[in-house]
Amino acid sequence: GDKVSVIPIGLDKSTYAVATKNKLKYWKKKIGDKFFLFVGVMRYYKGLHILIKAAHNSDYPIVIVGAGSIEKELKDLAKKLGVHNIHFVGFISDEDKVALFMLSYAILFPSHLRSEAFGVSLLEGAMYGKPLISSEIGTGTTYINIHGETGLVVLPSNSEALRQAMDYLWNNPVLAKKMGMRAEARYWHLFTAD
Repeated sequence: GDKVSVIPIGLDKSTYAVATKNKLKYWKKKIGDKFFLFVGVMRYYKGLHILIKAAHNSDYPIVIVGAGSIEKELKDLAKKLGVHNIHFVGFISDEDKVALFMLSYAILFPSHLRSEAFGVSLLEGAMYGKPLISSEIGTGTTYINIHGETGLVVLPSNSEALRQAMDYLWNNPVLAKKMGMRAEARYWHLFTAD
């Protein structure tokens, strides 16, 4: 019989906003052109508390896009730990989001609970050719990010492991670029809308 493959979700890049030169310039000036990016709703299972702990004593910029119920809690945690390199940019337009995806160095997806069935922002990162860092939570995220190929997969709920992965990617730009290219190739091969 025919082999059936189930594609859980598809993204069509042509439906995405296009970032203007001005938008790119704005964010570049605000944050620079080498930063880690998280995009998503601020919910407990997104693992942002793990990311903030991982960022402790690091100096690379980390951009967090999104809003949600635990926003104040997360900002308080960052303050308490003395983490100054996280930019909480809140809820932004699609055009701004695309600009940040385009400028970003790598995508962070620290979700640590199975409530995260499928990481759309991981897939978006792949679509924009970025290396990915995610946790092994035994759901669809593992299907997008292949450890050592499209990025790094770390133990869940482990801020040290996340930090090591961040440091490693940050310090290996050639490898990071290769992983981003492979992530993009995987997106085109498996996850386009058709």
